[in-house]
Amino acid sequence: MTAAAESTVTFEGHFARELAELAVPWQAEDAPNPELLVLNDRLATDLRLDPQYLRSPEGVLLLVGNHVPAGATPVAQAYAGHQFGGYSPLLGDGRALLLGEVTDRGGRLVDIHLKGSGRTPFARAGDGRAVVGPMLREYIVSEAMHALRIPTTRSLAVVATGRQVRRDGMLPGAVLARVAGSHLRIGGFQYARATENMDLLKRLADHAINRHCPSATAAANPYLALFGSVVSAQAELVASWMLVGFVHGVMNTDNMTISGETIDYGPCAFMDTFNPAAVYSSIDVSGRYAYSNQPVVAEWNLARLAEALLPLIDADQDKAVASAVEVLGGFRGQYSSAWTRGMAAKLGLRGNQEDDGDAASALVDDAIAILKEGSVDYTLFFRSLGKAARGDLRPVRGMVRDLAGSDAWLERWQALQPDAELMDTVNPAYIPRNHLVEEALAAATSGDLAPVRRLLVAVTDPFTERPGLERYLQGPPEDFGSYTTFCGT
Repeated sequence: MTAAAESTVTFEGHFARELAELAVPWQAEDAPNPELLVLNDRLATDLRLDPQYLRSPEGVLLLVGNHVPAGATPVAQAYAGHQFGGYSPLLGDGRALLLGEVTDRGGRLVDIHLKGSGRTPFARAGDGRAVVGPMLREYIVSEAMHALRIPTTRSLAVVATGRQVRRDGMLPGAVLARVAGSHLRIGGFQYARATENMDLLKRLADHAINRHCPSATAAANPYLALFGSVVSAQAELVASWMLVGFVHGVMNTDNMTISGETIDYGPCAFMDTFNPAAVYSSIDVSGRYAYSNQPVVAEWNLARLAEALLPLIDADQDKAVASAVEVLGGFRGQYSSAWTRGMAAKLGLRGNQEDDGDAASALVDDAIAILKEGSVDYTLFFRSLGKAARGDLRPVRGMVRDLAGSDAWLERWQALQPDAELMDTVNPAYIPRNHLVEEALAAATSGDLAPVRRLLVAVTDPFTERPGLERYLQGPPEDFGSYTTFCGT
């Protein structure tokens, strides 16, 4: 494959050009012996990037940032952020580079971004590198989220660098190439506001409107409309996390996107046994980002975005605050609507069934109580309800402790004639089970990628049960114990 294959795709530098104050030109660290570990062929094709080219020596160098294609302008992005509630005025991409933007086959402008590509001016005490395990975790989980129809950054490739990286011990280094609608974050607006450069703040907001909310240009107050679009997108996003039992683990304001996409899969996990207080991050000692806290934290983060946008919303601060508070006040209703709508679908309720608010709400509340009190596997419970809707109650009854209570609930639920086919389209059979993810990452770190590939086969088609994948349906073995994840830096 010649370099001509690359020339069919033009890299743009919109962020670097339009927001130079937030973009530090930088080059990736040289990878001594890059080796492609996994490539997302379908995504590459959607991006109009030839998978065969990306597998070539030059293509692999592009994926680690050591070959800069024509038009690409690698930059480290500057942003601030609240991390676990504490404000940091300057964070930025300490180990990442935005190569630039490309236009995909659907005509959408998207970022191509490298993670683990070496130290940048924002690296602070970090080495700027990443290792194979966490980069493959992000690949697996982000692609599973995409298959679950949850807005997310995507993973294009993971490339081993050929360099050992010191963590607890020495581990093989790697770079993740990921794709996003953009990497604009609440933390970017916080940084722009902190500089007191209102021209920069306005250009950043205009850039965000152009990328994610073009209809705002016709609104009476475009910047308030932008804020409203982010509130709506995040309400829908966090509800979708809650509906599949996903715990992000590090909901800092620099990890909340303007696009409404999930970003940064460090200390994340899917719940096995239902637990509202589930925390999987080694550094979340207070449980700030526990499963049940995610909607509250999202609302808090959005309030920080509102604070940053106030000068654009209205020159009169009191009026700006009143307008922003009114828009933010819609978050809870939008989240609740998305959650209720999603839970109704998980229970197979359509149309008039869903509209019967009291009955549906009571069913949802009582289902959550059954899950919580019985330490029931969240994913298996809802998937098994699909079988119950077809008349086979044995899988569900075998999961619960209070048979009398669950039988009474099942009788009420069955009286509404749930739609089993609908349930099978929203209740996944396969998620990235924590024990399977750890098994796959351990094998990959030792050079065996087969378990990663098998896991990807399951989780990238999560709603279709297939023979040979039975172990991917099941919860963890009894000896798996408590589960903790790490950010990988």
